[in-house]
Amino acid sequence: MPLKQKSLGRLISFEGSEGSGKSTQISRLAAHFQKAKREVVTVREPGGTELGEQIRNIIVHNSKGDEMCAETELLLFAAARAQLVREVIAPALIAGKIVLSDRYLDSSTVYQGIARNLAADPVAQINHFAIGNVMPNLTVVIDVPTEVSLKRLKQRASDLPDRMERENVDFYKKVREGYLVLAKGMPERFIVVDGTKSADAIEKKIWAEVKARLV
Repeated sequence: MPLKQKSLGRLISFEGSEGSGKSTQISRLAAHFQKAKREVVTVREPGGTELGEQIRNIIVHNSKGDEMCAETELLLFAAARAQLVREVIAPALIAGKIVLSDRYLDSSTVYQGIARNLAADPVAQINHFAIGNVMPNLTVVIDVPTEVSLKRLKQRASDLPDRMERENVDFYKKVREGYLVLAKGMPERFIVVDGTKSADAIEKKIWAEVKARLV
């Protein structure tokens, strides 16, 4: 099935709890697009720019990170996102490239808004101030049960868990539920994929959905 004209860039964001397998599937989807002769740019949040990576370090690894309030966390994510959109994502889309983003604005809606109980309206306003009109054409949520997510985190390399990875079970349950609520409310933009399936099965499902929706 042919893909859209190369002159039209596309932004596909990947969301899900920690350990859901986003990185693996982003890499596999990038390979599909490259085989289809499309130029692909992959980015991650927070980060993706020099400024964004410095902000990421503050969010994730700062020695005082556990004292960070939810409002500060939200604004730091938004600052990194604003820079990423203007420095990398928007120019790539204008040039007709495919942009695959490991997290985007929906992460703030779920992690800071729902899981950290910040009011929905301010979170939405800050999100949209950061991204302007650069919305995803498609958002892939890789869904895994909370217990699976936490088990995978423990099986990762022996590095010390970062601040986000140290959150408790209740936090991650809210994160999972938040993504499912968002996806149910916006089926035209979201797809939900069962992250407990094999990596090959997940890849096949995502590529089928991408071809069906972005043609």
